[in-house]
Amino acid sequence: MVKYIQIDDFLAMRNTIPVVDVRSPAEFLKAHVPGAYNIPLLNDEERAAVGTTYKRQGREEAVKLGLSVAGPKMLEKAVAAGKIAGTAKKLILYCWRGGMRSDNMAWLFSRLDIDCYVLKRGYKTYRHFVKSYIAKPFRLLVLGGMTGSGKTEILHELSKIGEQVVDLEGLANHKGSAFGTIGEGPQPETEYFENLLFEELLKLKLDVPIWVEDESQAIGRVHIPEAFYFKMRASDVFKVELAKHFRIKRLVRQYTQTDPQKLKDAVCRIRKRLGGLNAQKAIEAIEAKDYYTAADIILAYYDKAYTHGLNKREKENIFPLQLTDDDSQKNAKLLKNFASSAVK
Repeated sequence: MVKYIQIDDFLAMRNTIPVVDVRSPAEFLKAHVPGAYNIPLLNDEERAAVGTTYKRQGREEAVKLGLSVAGPKMLEKAVAAGKIAGTAKKLILYCWRGGMRSDNMAWLFSRLDIDCYVLKRGYKTYRHFVKSYIAKPFRLLVLGGMTGSGKTEILHELSKIGEQVVDLEGLANHKGSAFGTIGEGPQPETEYFENLLFEELLKLKLDVPIWVEDESQAIGRVHIPEAFYFKMRASDVFKVELAKHFRIKRLVRQYTQTDPQKLKDAVCRIRKRLGGLNAQKAIEAIEAKDYYTAADIILAYYDKAYTHGLNKREKENIFPLQLTDDDSQKNAKLLKNFASSAVK
């Protein structure tokens, strides 16, 4: 059986039925529906060849070429589909625009008595829904503070005590500074980051405030969608204030378990902004394993940069909260109560 479904049905049905992306590996690698499997009808080279044939010789010749290269591999693809479908023998399929690729694969898999549901207009309609959903009106609460204030840990603790949270840096695999890649996995493409953000928002109630960490629009090489970023910039900021010695100790704990060369490379990336002399002093401190001094020097730059960015916001939207120690669990509770009383 082959049935064509709209995006609303797709989003509901995928919770119980496996999703298969039949686009090429390169398309899938760039971005896809999170959780989807990839069974490509054509590999990257084959897809390029078929596309070229379509432009030069027309649809019929392109179809013939596609059949000639995909045909011998159909058994392999059918076996893969059977394993994913399991005993329920159901799959949801999509390609770029819900066209020939998903149609052909659905036909093949249905020959194996697998019920196939094809997303109309394919991945393109999913992306349209992602962008429109991210643009919906909802209230954000922005957690701000100087580098080393423990914002990410506070964010996670807020989630544990029932607050709605989206960890943008976690989705981006980046800590949001020149040192942000250290200890993190590869960053996703911006398009896939947007998909991940959408999937997180989909789990939340849009009529209840959502906490996010204060960020620049770029988190490493990933960019926050404009619609979401503009909401962040217009939202109330709850700026946690933690004494510098606590912040330095936190950074030392966080970064001294890595290769010192990575730290020096990160310092070199901000050499101009840090100043040549300060950069050299920081590098020498890292080489001497005097991480406290290195962090102290580097924080001078990041504190200045954050203050500059914060000053661009409306003052009446900034709510400072003084913290007395670096206890993320305690500070999350303080912040929750503070936010409840500060903004009505």
